[in-house]
Amino acid sequence: MKAFNPVLTLFIKGRLIYFIAVILTMAAGLASRHFGELLPYFVHEHFGDALWAGMIYFGMRMVWIKRSKELALIVSLIFSWAIECSQMIQTSWLNDVRSTMLGALILGHGFLVMDLLRYAVGILCVYTIDRYFLRNKKA
Repeated sequence: MKAFNPVLTLFIKGRLIYFIAVILTMAAGLASRHFGELLPYFVHEHFGDALWAGMIYFGMRMVWIKRSKELALIVSLIFSWAIECSQMIQTSWLNDVRSTMLGALILGHGFLVMDLLRYAVGILCVYTIDRYFLRNKKA
């Protein structure tokens, strides 16, 4: 059996790290919603949205592993803010999608300026984690 090409192995390992980061961030975000009454008010109020945006960043890094971290930061921020701004659009079909659990988790319900700040902070935090702790070593 042939061994993997070292570059391909590094490529797969990098994606795996970001996939695990997506799963862990998603789990933490869902837990912050589910166990909110057990958490301090500040954590319950702000961390879910910040973690959602962080998950988007890790997802962007997983998909675009060869692109820069800064591009993932910018695209994640634009994507998150676009989703938030889309909440100002109130059409029946879109509200029907938002009324489902998955639709609510992805699209949210109502526009809040504070969410834009939460998304920015969440993305900046995970970008910092990525930059200083998850950096991929070059072969």
